[in-house]
Amino acid sequence: MNLRLRALGLVAALLALPASAHEQTGLIGGLTSGILHPLTGLDHLVAMVAVGLWGAELGVPALWLLPIIFPLVMAIGGVLGVLGVPLPVPEVFVAVSGLVLGLAVALRWNPGLGVAAGLVAIFAVFHGHAHGMELPRAANPLGYGVGFVTSTGVLHLCGIGIGLLASRPGWQVVYRGSGGLIAVIGAYFLMRALGVLL
Repeated sequence: MNLRLRALGLVAALLALPASAHEQTGLIGGLTSGILHPLTGLDHLVAMVAVGLWGAELGVPALWLLPIIFPLVMAIGGVLGVLGVPLPVPEVFVAVSGLVLGLAVALRWNPGLGVAAGLVAIFAVFHGHAHGMELPRAANPLGYGVGFVTSTGVLHLCGIGIGLLASRPGWQVVYRGSGGLIAVIGAYFLMRALGVLL
């Protein structure tokens, strides 16, 4: 019963959407906006948690490499977004990231470090681009960038924590269930994105 309550709590935490903060000016306002932005979009949030989950499943060096690659490459994508450099169907790639990463976790897929790092990097560009395009006009770009990279790192750490718990008896179902839930959420956002495009 205790395991079921924990699983229910995890699902509730993944589905909860924090309240959006008011846009603020200056470095601190940009930092605050950047920290909150990844937490207010479920499609972004689940993909970032999935990176940590997958890294934990793949073990060292993926355990630390994937959560480092994602924010670094995401920052590059963020700059592209701020500069207005277009990327093809970014909403589709963001949604696909949740679906693919969720399935990778649920199925315990181990394609090798190079493939895993490449997928994470591709998805990170599109997540960063979306963040950059949505940069609040009132926010300080440097503070905003630092905030969203920091917030992303915390979400990766949450995924790593859940993934490391999966090695304990009874937690493997929570780990794989988290991946399945992330994949379902990714599929939902993918259907929404494709509906907009067609």
